[in-house]
Amino acid sequence: MKIMFISDIHGIKENLQVVKEQFEKRQCDKLVILGDLYYIGPRNPMKEEYDVPYVVNFLNEMKEKIICVKGNCDSEVDSYVSEFPIIQDLGVIAVDEKEFYITHGNLYHEDNWNYPNTILIYGHYHIPFIKEKNSNLFINPGSISLPKQENKPSYMIYEENTFTIYDIFGDIITQKRI
Repeated sequence: MKIMFISDIHGIKENLQVVKEQFEKRQCDKLVILGDLYYIGPRNPMKEEYDVPYVVNFLNEMKEKIICVKGNCDSEVDSYVSEFPIIQDLGVIAVDEKEFYITHGNLYHEDNWNYPNTILIYGHYHIPFIKEKNSNLFINPGSISLPKQENKPSYMIYEENTFTIYDIFGDIITQKRI
């Protein structure tokens, strides 16, 4: 199975066409969204590309392929416009005889995780990384819309036991085979 992971869209349409193109080009089976779908949040700068109706329509067109967890900027009303389920807090997906725990990252993250020998994938921090710590693998695909610390917008692909984080231009940021 091939899975694309994105996080922290925050209602910004700017890079979603690249997401769709890469999703189709790489023939991904699922799109996992790690929260913060529509609202930009009070700490983020308003961007010209902020267009919630566009983002809602874009995601609803892909509803059959989406697995989504709730972010700290997501509200109950977001589930009314989304034609796909939004998992609360923590989910798990089974892939290639492995379990990937998925969450937004505001509640569960590398400093607040007590389950040994697991893979936790989360967003929230807008910084792409793959880290090993205390027998766990912690992965963040970064933000597709509002990257921080001079990172470029990014996404991740899981394929054949390998996680690869790409920037929006298709360059590899980091990679890990498991």
